[in-house]
Amino acid sequence: MMEDTEIGTRNKRGDWQPKKRLETAPLWDWPVNIKKILAWLPGLVWPWNAFHIATTLAYFYFVLPEWETMQTLSWGWGLYLLGVNMVCVFLFYGAFELMLYKKRSQGNRFKYNAKFPGDNKSDVFWFKDQNIDNFLRTFIFSVPLWTVVEVIFLHAYATGMVPWLTWADNPYYLVALMFLTPAIHEAHFFVIHWAMHQEPIYKWVHKIHHNSINPTPWSSLSMHPVEGFLYHAVALWHLVIPSNPIVALFQLHQAGFGAINGHFGYDRIEVVKKGKYIPSESYPHYLHHKYFDVNYGGEGFVPLDKMFGFWHDGTKEGDQLMRARFQKKKEKMNQKSA
Repeated sequence: MMEDTEIGTRNKRGDWQPKKRLETAPLWDWPVNIKKILAWLPGLVWPWNAFHIATTLAYFYFVLPEWETMQTLSWGWGLYLLGVNMVCVFLFYGAFELMLYKKRSQGNRFKYNAKFPGDNKSDVFWFKDQNIDNFLRTFIFSVPLWTVVEVIFLHAYATGMVPWLTWADNPYYLVALMFLTPAIHEAHFFVIHWAMHQEPIYKWVHKIHHNSINPTPWSSLSMHPVEGFLYHAVALWHLVIPSNPIVALFQLHQAGFGAINGHFGYDRIEVVKKGKYIPSESYPHYLHHKYFDVNYGGEGFVPLDKMFGFWHDGTKEGDQLMRARFQKKKEKMNQKSA
């Protein structure tokens, strides 16, 4: 079994961090390195986007109501989709929460923050409990708003309000668009996420999500309603971009089910049997929860964080760049107040 100290280090508090530097997608490297891009591509698909494709196709062929039904807005099919989404989120998110944070079957192996939120109470959370607070906010606000977005674009496609490109006539374009959905997600998320860090929006809206400094799977969709809608609204870009409902649904599932990737709190997840792991892809967003003003986007598919100076690669050099930027920001604020 691989020990976490083989690929990472643990400090005196017991917090763990990987030794490997975070890198943005090699698509942006210059000169272009084809071998590096080809080595990176499988990770783009497997395992997480393969899972999102699977859930998308399962929804499309076995869950969605008839298109004739969705031509009319009604509570019936909307509540049906809400029920399905709630069950799926409960099972998917709940399985990881149960395994990692209730049973603690993996212990602290590959865990960034050695502490478990359930061991401490805090007044910033409902019932002074992060797990209860995050769970309730997920199901009271975020999953219903996920469903609202879903209903909007399904109704638009069903009524012909937007073009519906077919796979038979546009196979190459739609496949390319599927591969571009992570880029759409990261660009959308970067913009709304950075905006929600500005005052007074942060205090009114985004602070709720950042209360979970040490996130768990239930923290993924623990959001203020405004953030919950804007986050899932990434799928509505497919009412602007010529697209197909399968691609739009895939985009939504990347946001809804994919939010967990930044909030596992572990670098890799032990599955199937002891010693077998899958990557969580959590570290860039964990650093955002830890340091607040870094890594607003995703994993660097679209390197907007790097472009605007917010990228933290998880190294000591990254810490130094972050502190230098904070110092400049502080000096500017002092000059304005002088």
